[in-house]
Amino acid sequence: MLKDTVTKLLNEQINKEMFSAYLYLDMANYYTTLNLDGFANWFKIQAKEEMDHAMIFMTYLQNNDFPVVLEAIEKPTRLYKDPRQPLEEALKHEQFVTASIHAIYAEAMEGKDYRTMEFLHWFIKEQGEEEKNATDLIAKYDLGYKNLLMIDHDLAKREYHPADYELD
Repeated sequence: MLKDTVTKLLNEQINKEMFSAYLYLDMANYYTTLNLDGFANWFKIQAKEEMDHAMIFMTYLQNNDFPVVLEAIEKPTRLYKDPRQPLEEALKHEQFVTASIHAIYAEAMEGKDYRTMEFLHWFIKEQGEEEKNATDLIAKYDLGYKNLLMIDHDLAKREYHPADYELD
């Protein structure tokens, strides 16, 4: 059975995932103003994935008869000095989300909430992929800064695929 502390953290995670979507939409908007539509596409897809994650957390709570509490979503207040900065901010943000999911896992483990621990395994793996993708994008940017338009063209090819997570 889920403990109140775990359900509170899961509800907070929903808000963090939705804020992540807002943040990535803000970054997409920034790149659109620079006519870097591939970078904008990459972040729009990130935003969709974050909303998928929020929905998975919501469904998990609902399937376990716990209420979902939706809070206000904070407005992103990022001002970027150059095209690399949003990439750095995205990596920092993914590391923040990873730490948050680890904290939920630790709380579930302390309370012997094995169901939630199992549920979170997919997210732990997903966060590893998210951090790697952000790190790889920074590396591509750094290696190909003079070929920014080639990177942008490559990023424009990214397609959205809904989260591959099935709840029992």
